[in-house]
Amino acid sequence: MLRLGGLWVLRMRSPAAGVPVKNLCLRELASGVSSPGSTSPRALNIFDRDLKRKQKNWAARQPEAMKFDYLKEEVGSRIADRVYDIARNFSLALDVGCGRGYIAQHLNKETVGKFFQVDIAENALKNVLEMEIPTVSILADEEFLPFRENTFDLVVSSLSLHWVNDLPRALEQIHYVLKPDGVFIGAMFGGDTLYELRCSLQLAETEREGGFSPHVSPFTAVNDLGHLLGRAGFNTLTVDTDEIQVNYPGMFELMEDLQEKKSRMLT
Repeated sequence: MLRLGGLWVLRMRSPAAGVPVKNLCLRELASGVSSPGSTSPRALNIFDRDLKRKQKNWAARQPEAMKFDYLKEEVGSRIADRVYDIARNFSLALDVGCGRGYIAQHLNKETVGKFFQVDIAENALKNVLEMEIPTVSILADEEFLPFRENTFDLVVSSLSLHWVNDLPRALEQIHYVLKPDGVFIGAMFGGDTLYELRCSLQLAETEREGGFSPHVSPFTAVNDLGHLLGRAGFNTLTVDTDEIQVNYPGMFELMEDLQEKKSRMLT
């Protein structure tokens, strides 16, 4: 069972002047991706960001990459639906951890004027899906967004913030680049995701080895998201939970699917 913690965030302040597109870049990045040393000292290095970039690049080169993208397609569609629920137009939008553009493909130019897509993997950006919105792809780390303050009317993120080592800092970065009346809509895996698999592995390993080690990446508890967003400076918060159940005919099919997703989203 995949349990998604959805974020619907509206940041409210007095309106500010827009930032010209030509002056979007604020901080220089030597290679488009922040170095390992740029991580905040308060963050635990749970994930090797350089290894995660290599995994995502490898996954994007596979001949049947789209075969295992059904979950990202579904979540991207749901986030786009949330955008349409807001009765306004967004002249400038940003997708943090865009992958192949799973959100932008469901949006239209009547709703979003221009779309910036950021990802840590260059091969993913090379394979972005075709869309009718004018799009700019930028190689950058989700933990260090190279944009000026108060730049975007809308920021979206689908199943990408799960792998950042410093989630509070990533949320602060999103808050920083949003305009005062901007909107942030995102989704990440909730704390009960793959609960059945984790329990089965723990019970089996405890029985055979006398203890267990984690085989699945940690997930953020949905109850903690509101607090983290508040610390980042967001207000008018809504946190929803959706469940997506995926059935498999047997254990081998499950392990094959998870093996492919190892470089994409779950483990």
